Amino acid sequence: MRSFKFLCLVFFCFNLSGYAQKDSIKSPEFLKFTQSVWVDSVMTTLSKEERIAQLIMVAAYSNRGEEHKQEILKLVKKQKIGGLIFFQGGPVRQVKLINEYQAASEVPLLGAIDAEWGIGMRLDSTIIYPFQMSLGALQNDSLIYAMGVEVAKQIKRVGLHLNFAPVVDVNNNAANPVINFRSFGENKVKVAEKGIAYMLGLQDNGVLPTAKHFPGHGDTDTDSHYALPRIMHSRARLDDTELYPFREIIKAGIGGVMVAHLDIPALDSTGIPSTLSKPIISGLLKDELGFQGLIVTDAMNMKGVTKDNSPGVVDKDAILAGNDLLEFTEDVPKAIQEIKKAIKKGLISQKEIDDRCRKILAIKQWVGLNNYKPIAIKNIDEDLNSSSAELLNRNLTEASLTVLRNESELLPLQRLDSLKIASISVGGEANNQFQKTLGLYSEIKHFNIPYEATKTELDSVKNNISAFNLVIIGIHDDSKYPRNNMKISAEVQSFLKAIAETKKSILTFFKNPYSLANLEVAESTSALILTYQDSKNSEDLAAQLIFGGVGANGKLPVSIGNKYIEGDGLTFSGGLRFKYTLPEDADMNAELLNRKIDSLMQQAMDLKAIPGGQILVARDQKVVFHKAYGYQSYSDTTKVKLSDLYDLASVTKITSVLPALMKLKDEGKFSLEAGIDTYLPYFKNSNKSGISMRKILAHQAGFKSWIPYWETTLRRNGTYKWKTIKKDSSARFPVKIAENMWLFKNYQKEIFKQIKRSDLEKEQKYLYSGLAFYLLPSIIENLSKEEFTSYLDANFYDKLGSTSLTYNPMKKYDLDKIIPTENDFFFRKRTIHGKVHDEGAIMMSGVSGNAGLFSNANDVAKLMQMYLNKGIYGEVNYISEATLEEFTKYQFPENGNRRGLGFDKPSLNERSINGNTAISASDASFGHTGFTGTMVWMDPETKLLYIFLSNRVQPTRDNTLLYKLNTRTNIQQILYDAIIE
Repeated sequence: MRSFKFLCLVFFCFNLSGYAQKDSIKSPEFLKFTQSVWVDSVMTTLSKEERIAQLIMVAAYSNRGEEHKQEILKLVKKQKIGGLIFFQGGPVRQVKLINEYQAASEVPLLGAIDAEWGIGMRLDSTIIYPFQMSLGALQNDSLIYAMGVEVAKQIKRVGLHLNFAPVVDVNNNAANPVINFRSFGENKVKVAEKGIAYMLGLQDNGVLPTAKHFPGHGDTDTDSHYALPRIMHSRARLDDTELYPFREIIKAGIGGVMVAHLDIPALDSTGIPSTLSKPIISGLLKDELGFQGLIVTDAMNMKGVTKDNSPGVVDKDAILAGNDLLEFTEDVPKAIQEIKKAIKKGLISQKEIDDRCRKILAIKQWVGLNNYKPIAIKNIDEDLNSSSAELLNRNLTEASLTVLRNESELLPLQRLDSLKIASISVGGEANNQFQKTLGLYSEIKHFNIPYEATKTELDSVKNNISAFNLVIIGIHDDSKYPRNNMKISAEVQSFLKAIAETKKSILTFFKNPYSLANLEVAESTSALILTYQDSKNSEDLAAQLIFGGVGANGKLPVSIGNKYIEGDGLTFSGGLRFKYTLPEDADMNAELLNRKIDSLMQQAMDLKAIPGGQILVARDQKVVFHKAYGYQSYSDTTKVKLSDLYDLASVTKITSVLPALMKLKDEGKFSLEAGIDTYLPYFKNSNKSGISMRKILAHQAGFKSWIPYWETTLRRNGTYKWKTIKKDSSARFPVKIAENMWLFKNYQKEIFKQIKRSDLEKEQKYLYSGLAFYLLPSIIENLSKEEFTSYLDANFYDKLGSTSLTYNPMKKYDLDKIIPTENDFFFRKRTIHGKVHDEGAIMMSGVSGNAGLFSNANDVAKLMQMYLNKGIYGEVNYISEATLEEFTKYQFPENGNRRGLGFDKPSLNERSINGNTAISASDASFGHTGFTGTMVWMDPETKLLYIFLSNRVQPTRDNTLLYKLNTRTNIQQILYDAIIE
């Protein structure tokens, strides 16, 4: 992150100085080497034919076989060509090939690539950055500069030197089939500014950029790959619009310009392609615009230039027109011979060829080829796919998200407890990333329909969404590129429009913006989000935008018919709820986190300390690590999913009764200084009468640690007493403990009685006790006048979107979504699965303040983040800051008690690697652990949140390896180690 901020500063400083002299032209840096010692020395070794060959670049592929490789080697060795442009393949294969080709070449080869959106445009297993249309929506061009920097690093890492980018065509024709999404947009000034930002990022880092497609390919409906486009604009119009970005980027000092295959009568009335036009290249580009850098042709195999022109001859004509470098020459020997003939005929001088050769060699020196070294293959995949590069990719997508409508400020969504949400993905895969991320924020019912759904399919969805009051529609793209078309049938369009007209709806459009003009539902939805393309990042971040995890800043780079104009876009801030992102976004080291946490979890699973688990790490309300590990149990082959529910055990204390008591305290209904008998008069005549709630919550009341309530249900021979448990349910035995195991209806009174009669310790000193937590739900019900679980749902879980935080999970979830705990050999005599592990809690119908809650890590994290935010999450104030501070501070440290009120705290003594928390955890931190192998911890000083869920009680509670390995706290320490200072 620091390096990114530095890049932004560098770019900002350039903008201040680079345009101070608006009319001056900055000369390309490589030109200073045209008369260098190295260039002179190489020139003396080259024959006339070899000097011509330096102007030729042929196409190379790393996904083709031996025959292709030998063809390239022959051109390198025999024809001594100047360079290669690499197309499809993979990075490792390409590096091996470029090393081999360089070894065969007497003069180092210049390597180029079309990397408009990064090397992922051509090479598999590499990062694909957003297309330029997406980048056109950005309001922060320093991000584009940063992308140029990273693309330059990646280009050099695969052994190349030129990037045939950026595209600075002004796309002012919605029907353009070849530029379109490859353009920054229709605003000439913004196209220039963004093109310059990208150019500087590349050029400042040793890669030569090439602005294209001169003199402007934006206003045409013909693809020059297949025919010669004609542009009929006047010279005045061309000067004002198409040429504007080229003029500005030349002034800014770009090293290269690529000439397009275009017929532009206003510039050359002969009808020949601009690539072959001396008036356009020598007259306009060189003389009028003053460009002195590298002039390269567009690919010389494209139909826009090859029609009526034979190979070799067409290359000669391109050289005569003023081009320095021929890209994708189809017949190298013939091209060299034709150029030699032209020299002999006096059509071009040898000096002109030599000057252009020197220009090519100067570029080679500028990129470091005068000190060529083979490219290392080791770690290339890691280098090309670094976390910082991935984060930049996400930041670019995030910054492009554009909100075009937001009626009644629907976005970001508020009051989750009032919403019943359905999502419909049109043309998307089942369980796509958009729907996955939506599900991280709230409970959502997902539907998927094809572009041409049948009436039966549409009726089924219609019937199923009738109960929902908000529908989120995602229209996906089935193409690798965001084509300007709309495949959705009229029936599906009518169906979507009917939904939008009858319900609150959000439309997220993952396609080319131009195609919105043909989508009727776009006019009717409550909110409209445009992502410009369909990618995993765009789907993920669009979902986050809807819930306020990220904000909206994008502005439309093109006009869409009469519906929207260039520059439209509403803005709002993010940070409302969790942002799901990468560690570097929170200044944490991703490599360290992933490597060390994975290692410790693998160790714990290998040694059978746990069969699996979930871990979530957040910093500054950014979820930076969220993984599921292993299996649900040792005897199962079902892998743990992030959505699976774990038994939280004692973490229930801080996720159920504690938030309720804090809220009641804020409302003046609960006092920490009042005795327990104030709220439960049943205890007035007991040894616990008058003991303050503060002491009870801080485990300073002298209560016994625990009571094995279940033992009172058994006879000495191990069978159940007739008045406690029956095999069948009835009005007298309604509490289900397990299959064929039903508890007497009034047994909760027996638990209360045992707590009331239990002895107190001789001294009121620290002793962890769960006894009072069985009583607290009753206190909360008495004070709130509401049923306990309903109170929690209404006041916390539903509002937070923590819908998996629940007691008795089998009421809502299938068994395969719930992680099993112990094989119980002494009470229930079976595997505990779907029911709470704690015996006391299950005897209270599964609802207790001591244990009983189930959840996945993500939903626990929302409640914990609210604590870290001093009582606020999603702009809802749940608990006052003062109350949270009171509950989370040490209560009786003078007595050696490390506890807060209900919360656990770090040791008061010198920290140990085997302590209850990481050595680096601050004294301000707080959290809790659970008997089943759970741990949650928050640290306000570092803004760290840590959730660890497991079922370490597999196969039985006697499995204490998790404690001995100290896996939970060792992982916690890694979080501190990973913070980048």
